[in-house]
Amino acid sequence: MQTFYDFPAAQPTRPTALTIGNFDGLHRGHQALLSALKEVAFALDAASSLVTFDPHPLTVLRPDVPNPLLTTPQERLHLAAAQAVDLGIILPFTHELAALEPEAFVRLLARRLNLVALVVGPDFALGRNRRGDLDLLTVLGAQLGYRVHVIAPIAWGDQPVRSSVIRSHLRAGEVVAAGELLGRRYHATGLVVQGDQRGRTIGIPTANLQIAAGKLWPADGVYATQTYIHDWPGGPATFNSVTNLGHRPTVGGLEHRFETHLLDFPPPGGDDNLYGRTLTVEFVARLRAEQRFGSLAELVAQIHRDIAQARALLPDSRTMTAPLLARHEPH
Repeated sequence: MQTFYDFPAAQPTRPTALTIGNFDGLHRGHQALLSALKEVAFALDAASSLVTFDPHPLTVLRPDVPNPLLTTPQERLHLAAAQAVDLGIILPFTHELAALEPEAFVRLLARRLNLVALVVGPDFALGRNRRGDLDLLTVLGAQLGYRVHVIAPIAWGDQPVRSSVIRSHLRAGEVVAAGELLGRRYHATGLVVQGDQRGRTIGIPTANLQIAAGKLWPADGVYATQTYIHDWPGGPATFNSVTNLGHRPTVGGLEHRFETHLLDFPPPGGDDNLYGRTLTVEFVARLRAEQRFGSLAELVAQIHRDIAQARALLPDSRTMTAPLLARHEPH
């Protein structure tokens, strides 16, 4: 995928079929839209193209309302690349852009991207006060040389596939249900930073991850996970893992931590230093909520039970592959 930041940098070499949106999570509904986009682009011998925004528009328009993200803008483009979308543009969202009339915005799209098709959902609108609805976009298309293609939304089982529904599942710790709507496991990527190294003293070392600001964490608790090390010596590697999210009340923790214990790590003859490395953690299942124990010994005993439960849930390490996102992410 060709990736650009803002329109001036985008220089497509052929006409484009375009979709526009936040695409937070790049869930099954978004994936269906991208599949339709590719079909339209193929029929027109055009480049399939996606425009998303950074920051999320609600962060700019309603800064008082928390809006944690399922995916960063870069992650959305990596996931779109996994669907073989040709061109991705991250457009800076500002008050000035929000105030732009739809006619001006669409003319900008048509001029910069040589637009021949706009592929959107039935509720799509753009421009100031969302005045650029499907009717107006169709009229503008007749003037500017593109056609509007409307794709019906999808449901998964008995649930609508929406980012808001996925967030609700994650806030409840329901990572399996969230993964069903996403079409893959929920993940978080972060840099390993210095912690208090308490895990080493009890024989259960953990990697303390610094996750991108604004990324939604599942509910506090303990999870069976799989962890992908991007910059491992000799090539990237995947390990089964157990991940704790929370404040660690038994040991008087004050900071909200994202800590991962890699199983069967390091491999024989391998380096155990993870500081400064980038890890992607995929959530497989929730094992339990965060809780306070009466003593450190009780906590350690429970952690060993957590590890045993995770081993029973996770796949054989010999059959593991890199997470979908990591396989399409530059390292």
